[in-house]
Amino acid sequence: MAHAATIEIMAPAGSFESLAAALDAGADSVYFGVGSLNMRSRATVNFNADDLPEIVRLCHERGVKAYLTLNIIVYDEELEQVRQLCDLARQVGVDAVIASDIAVIEYSCQIGLPVHVSVQANVCNLAAVRFYATYAEVMVLARELTLQQIRHIIDTIAAEHICGPTGDLVRVEIFAHGALCVAISGKCHMSLATYNSSAQRGACFQNCRRSYRVIDEETGLEMVIDNKYVMSPKDLCTIGVIDQLLDAGVSVFKLEGRGRSSDYVHTVVSVYREAVQACRDGSYLPERVSEWTERLRRVFNRGFWEGGYYLGKPWKEWSGSSANQATVHKVHIGKITNYFRKNQVAEILLEAGGLEVGQTILVTGPTTGAVEISPAELRIKTEDDRESIVSSVPKGSTVCLKVDTKLRRNDKVYLMRPRRLDD
Repeated sequence: MAHAATIEIMAPAGSFESLAAALDAGADSVYFGVGSLNMRSRATVNFNADDLPEIVRLCHERGVKAYLTLNIIVYDEELEQVRQLCDLARQVGVDAVIASDIAVIEYSCQIGLPVHVSVQANVCNLAAVRFYATYAEVMVLARELTLQQIRHIIDTIAAEHICGPTGDLVRVEIFAHGALCVAISGKCHMSLATYNSSAQRGACFQNCRRSYRVIDEETGLEMVIDNKYVMSPKDLCTIGVIDQLLDAGVSVFKLEGRGRSSDYVHTVVSVYREAVQACRDGSYLPERVSEWTERLRRVFNRGFWEGGYYLGKPWKEWSGSSANQATVHKVHIGKITNYFRKNQVAEILLEAGGLEVGQTILVTGPTTGAVEISPAELRIKTEDDRESIVSSVPKGSTVCLKVDTKLRRNDKVYLMRPRRLDD
């Protein structure tokens, strides 16, 4: 098993809300994109170059590494922009750049900016590992490898003492959770062919997530298929095989989701953090895996392909819907209008819905991240300016409740309720 100190939970961040959630949930590192030079440029708002110093500051204050994704293919007219971004990243203390284009990799090495080889490089064998070890200290292996293939690569890295530029052994990173692409390691060209908008440029229109019919053009007959989402795979989930992946020597677990909400990031990071710790202390048990899996189902998912290719399974786990299949649905009901730190009381304006004792709310914000609260008591002010304890509060009211986590004005408040079939 990889030494405990080397195991890293890498969290996605597509906004300051998600960044705060990742840090609060115990991420060891955070990866993020800036502007259009990354594979999620369409999927999330993204940060801009001016945000880099603040991102790095927030991460480093918590002892967390900050990784810049610069993982698209790059054209000649963009090389100067790439170099400027790499220069800025090194200047503000970004810990590494995640890249697959050799132009990005070589320039980063030239200026002393550490490199992690992206999954887009499709590293599947030891020859590729030896080649990229000239440039990189960490490599993301292709998602299509089996556990046995991963173990063989890691064992050989140790046996042959394959080191990166720093002189340390190359560390192996894998995708542990989140969206999968129908194409090999995300190298899909459907969006480019249909919309002239390339997935390799971070501009995928996700043709694969749509429903399709198969029709015979000569006869007009439609082929009967059991799932019209024939190109939309379920999400990868490795929470049930984390112990095996650790035993194989995996050092970094990358969690997909730069286009996801802060509560998704907080939940996924927390669950995988707990699972790794459970493997360390001997409490990784089937009942805990079941509980973790249910928590993961509460946030965005397309259903789970448990273990994925890592277990050598054939790919037959297709999503039955393009929609979110989370078991819990978020409903916006209001915003935080004040927080009284001394008394640890939050004031909420219920703009769009009511609230009852025992219900769970989610509070999100750029600094707050994602915080779930189940108030045991609700208080409102009466007409004579006194406080009254109530069991429910209607829409349009202002309610106060005890919260031991600092919240901020204008943080959004959502009611969390079980998802109905018609949601």
